Amino acid sequence: MEHSLGTQLPLFSAIPFVGMLLSIALGPVLFSKFWHHHFGKVSAAWAALLAIPLIVAFGKQGVDELLHLLIVDYIPFIILIGSLFTVGGGILVRTTLKGTTWVNASFLTVGAIIASWMGTTGAAMLLIRPFLRVNKDRKYRAFMVVFFIFMVANVGGALTPLGDPPLFLGFLHGVPFFWTLRLITPMIVVLLGLLLIYIAFDKYYLAKEQKEGSLATSTGDRLESQSPSSSPATGKRLEILGSQNFILLAVIIGVILFSGYVKMSEVSILGVHLGWQDLIRNIVLVAIIVLSMKITPKALREENEYSWGPILEIVYLFFGIFVTMAPVLAILKAGESGALSFITNAVKEPTQYFWITGALSSFLDNAPTYLTFFSTALGQFYPGVAEAPAVAQFLVNQPIYLLAISAGSVFFGAVTYIGNAPNFMVRSIAEESGVKMPSFFGYMVYSICILLPLFALVTWLFFF
Repeated sequence: MEHSLGTQLPLFSAIPFVGMLLSIALGPVLFSKFWHHHFGKVSAAWAALLAIPLIVAFGKQGVDELLHLLIVDYIPFIILIGSLFTVGGGILVRTTLKGTTWVNASFLTVGAIIASWMGTTGAAMLLIRPFLRVNKDRKYRAFMVVFFIFMVANVGGALTPLGDPPLFLGFLHGVPFFWTLRLITPMIVVLLGLLLIYIAFDKYYLAKEQKEGSLATSTGDRLESQSPSSSPATGKRLEILGSQNFILLAVIIGVILFSGYVKMSEVSILGVHLGWQDLIRNIVLVAIIVLSMKITPKALREENEYSWGPILEIVYLFFGIFVTMAPVLAILKAGESGALSFITNAVKEPTQYFWITGALSSFLDNAPTYLTFFSTALGQFYPGVAEAPAVAQFLVNQPIYLLAISAGSVFFGAVTYIGNAPNFMVRSIAEESGVKMPSFFGYMVYSICILLPLFALVTWLFFF
């Protein structure tokens, strides 16, 4: 939404967004059967509760802003997530390994490493199904998926603009592609902390399973030596099928870089201006979805337990999230002139940028939140200076501020299920595989107790 609209919107315009969040949090717990069948309608209802009054109050300006939101933000977001989901679901990792502590720790480590280079969504979709398969004989698996979300679907994506959408926005606004490699040290601190905590959790639950007799073996070593419980026996410890999808994955990365580096003329779609490079990116990504479905054998996807359920949940729920959060982001972007000026005025130091950007990224989309505080910092240090020279000076003279904004927007995406799109998809795939995942607030118990102390350590080490 435009800055001028953000100055006019009252704080109560955020009520539909709060209602949307509460529905996601409480619906599956209090009205599980109704929610399972009608969550798309609930999302549409909250979106309508925001959109209709906005259009009535602001007329064409309201319509234009909603169209801009859908065409520039929501549709490209869904197309990108959908392409990574489809391509990742076409790659089958078949293994005879079993879910010991060290096998699981290796999965999490590899996933975190590749997340910055194929996106958190791509890495999560590639590894979540084999991760669940190697742990098929384990009784307690929910904590494993929680740590997978922490490490692979979020923190691991901190090093490049390909890793997480907020960093890509920074790239589009003049931050060099490899500048975010500076986040490697805080990222390693968080990942190492999570890995050590995971190992402690896994050993505890493995011992508990063995004591309860829920495992057929008495030691982790014997567990690992069992034959595979699913997928055809091949005699190989690790086998990757559907490798043609890696080529499509490379095309996805290439077209994303193309849309960031190349600037072309604009085309008008329903009055919304979109660069040709962005339109070309969207068309190519849709073509990749179709091509991946055609060139990947159906039997491979069936063995991979691929279904459209997780991505459809993203389509329905994030429609409501994107529409209803629009007033909140607009008010934040209005800065001192908006109804949330008490937040933007309070952000002055790197520590504050890290925690406030992070806290809002946990519930709002982290990409526009990043951009809001990126712009706030530029205005703090270089008021009235054009963006390009301001960014150049900012990177040289105040790099700690951008590091704090970048780390906050990426790391805190793990705090809630809605903090980052892969979180939802991983949860849905896990539930389809029979894992009873924590509720919205149950998940936050994990994140508050585990993540926030690690973020406090990062603050003390890097942002004071």
